Order: sequence, then structure tokens, then C-alpha cells
Amino acid sequence: MFTGIIEEIGTVLSLEEKLQKLWNGGEEMGVELTISASLVLEGTILGASIAVNGTCLTVTELSPDSFKVGLAGETLRRTNLGDLKVGDPVNLERGLQAGARTDGHFVQGHVDGTGVILEKTPDGDSIWIKIQTSAEIMKYIVEKGFIAVDGTSLTVCHVNLDESWFDFMMIPYTQKKVITASKSVGSKVNLEPDVLAKYVERSVGGLSDRVSKMETVFADSLKSIMERLDKLESNRNC
Repeated sequence: MFTGIIEEIGTVLSLEEKLQKLWNGGEEMGVELTISASLVLEGTILGASIAVNGTCLTVTELSPDSFKVGLAGETLRRTNLGDLKVGDPVNLERGLQAGARTDGHFVQGHVDGTGVILEKTPDGDSIWIKIQTSAEIMKYIVEKGFIAVDGTSLTVCHVNLDESWFDFMMIPYTQKKVITASKSVGSKVNLEPDVLAKYVERSVGGLSDRVSKMETVFADSLKSIMERLDKLESNRNC
């Protein structure tokens, strides 16, 4: 679990493709990613979680100034990490500790997919950023709700479901502390909508199914009653 408050910006040192064993005995091409960092290494041990551009990854190797993580096929398909190159900056955040302050929102680090930067519009010393993404992700995004963009906790300002975009504003401080503001139009960003939206959908979906079944039972019962009434009316007229 993370908060979406980026602790530092790291730098990609290397990406090495490696054949990885799958649970079913098969094989799949993955990537070993090495990142230079400092702050997020404090207190970090092997097996700990670090969010890289909002993606929860397991630390597999540590050095005094870097760490290594593995990128499985699913991670490469879902996120923008497969597009990284040596020298690229990445957002970094350690896992949330019990009892720590939560200044952003609850971020799982389970990226749902990516979006594309459509527009960047200055507004004084702040900046508006408009993101387009799939309808599957858009259904979880609401005005004034939370969303993690490359792991950064942000407040959604406007939502356009017809054109499949949303936007948010970044103040100068945030622009300096995360990588999103420096990305160009057309760049991909990782997206994780607020997980509460998914639980609400599941709960309401279950209720909807039950209501639909009740409506079916009611309709069948009403039909049966009407048929019996018609039969009684016919017998009376005989």
C-alpha cells in the first residue's frame, strides 16, 4: 500500500531482458530494471515493495545507491515501464508503514492501464494536464475524486466520458517533485483510479443482479396471476 506522495525521483540505470519461469512451467520474457536512488533505500530490505511510476514492485537486489526489480509480462503489458530507457527519471515511493500519516490517498500500486497526455496548459504558475484513456478506466474516474498518475496522488478536476478524458492541475511544488509535469504531449502515464470505486461497482453490481432476479420472479408471478384471473373470468362466462 502507498499514499501517492512521491518521495524522490530516481534514474534508470539499466534494463535487461530475461526469460522468466511461469507458475505453470512455461516461460515468458521479462525485464530486470535497475534504478539509482537514495531516500527510498533507507530502511529498505530485500523483498520490500517500492512503487516505480506507481507500479508496486519487489526489490530483488540492493546496493548503497541503487536497487533492482523484476518486471513480469503482465507488468509490461499494463504499464509504461516497458517504454523506459537508460537515463529516464521515475517516480519512487516506499510502501506505507503502519501508523504513518497518509497525506495522499490509498494507492495499491496495481496499475489498471495507461493514458496519454492530450494537452498541457499553463495557468499562472500552475499547469493543467489533460489525459485520455480507455472507457474501462474512465468509468472509475469522477470529478473531485482521487487518481494516481505515475504513482502521484492527484485530484480529478474535470471528466468527459464522451471523449474519454479527464484533467487535473499541478501546483509548482508538485511539478518539481514528480516526473509528469516534464512529460511531453503524447507521452504515456500509468493510471490507477481510486480502488473504492471498484468495490462500489462490485457491491452495486451484486445488488443490481438481485433486483433483476426479483423483477423476473415478480413478472412471472404477475403473469401467472393474470392467467388464473383470465381463466376464472372465462369459467364465469360459461
